[in-house]
Amino acid sequence: MSSSSQAALLEVDLRPGKPPILHTRPADDAVRWAAEHRVALRAVVAEHGSVLVRDLGLRDAAETVAVFHQLARTGVMTEREAFASRRTYAEGVYSSSKWPPNQPMCMHHELSYRLEFPGLMLFACLSAPAKGGATGVADSTAALDALPGDLVERFEREGWMLVRNYNEEIGTSVAEAFGTEDRGAVESYCRANAIEFEWQPDGGLCTWQRRSAVVRHPVTGRRCWFNQIAFLNEWTLDPEVHEFLVDTYGAEGLPFTTRFGGGDPIGEDVVQLLNEVYKAKTMREPWQAGDLMLVDNIRSAHSREPFTGPREVLVGMVDPVRLADCSPTVR
Repeated sequence: MSSSSQAALLEVDLRPGKPPILHTRPADDAVRWAAEHRVALRAVVAEHGSVLVRDLGLRDAAETVAVFHQLARTGVMTEREAFASRRTYAEGVYSSSKWPPNQPMCMHHELSYRLEFPGLMLFACLSAPAKGGATGVADSTAALDALPGDLVERFEREGWMLVRNYNEEIGTSVAEAFGTEDRGAVESYCRANAIEFEWQPDGGLCTWQRRSAVVRHPVTGRRCWFNQIAFLNEWTLDPEVHEFLVDTYGAEGLPFTTRFGGGDPIGEDVVQLLNEVYKAKTMREPWQAGDLMLVDNIRSAHSREPFTGPREVLVGMVDPVRLADCSPTVR
């Protein structure tokens, strides 16, 4: 049975401005429900890029971990090179990134600066915030088509560069990002993953890595705008936060920023343009406790809106994909 035929087995609500939504009844056994509907759910994601399963009734972390394992095709991923801290619930299952709740996390593709990244993102809401906090999604091919041709051509030719300065004060530490404090192990990881590095006199670490900004989906062959150029750029930060970080660490010592692949700075105007294109393509639906969401990490970017009140959303990164299998435009 084809993917479209499998997807047709589920009645998915398609409305402008919202992700595809599948309304269910609270499951007595959510784990069994996920196992029985895995193929059809993945077919919906293949057709639309994402799906929000409403009223599944997920109750706790243990049940969510079991559901994630049922939905994974080739296994869960252990996060490496994280940019913000997370709570670990189980191997490959984490809390949302610890990011100020009053600040948005703009559109991005998870771990798109790595040589291997999740093909599918799984989100489960155990506690919905009082206001805001939606996980928005945006079609990466539609975003690519909306960008100016000359800008796309430059990013295809040069790629993009992520520059990071690790310290013990802000963001993730070296140990949190690489899973070890051993310098030799960190250096070996960097060499194996095409990451340039330099240890600083104060013991900090500076890294930079060049990646493709446009890839082809390994299944459909569709060209996708796939990166974290805007999200990890200094101009996406709140202006007061940006000023504080520059005053504290200097323009060259920021915890993270992005550049064109040749090393030139990316201007505030470019970052604003990227975020405006994403904003125009964003689909959103407020979380409800018990919801489950599946997102094709290459086909769809995702974001997190500001929120108030407690919010507990678990994240699973599954089905690893190699950049080399996505027709990268730069080596």
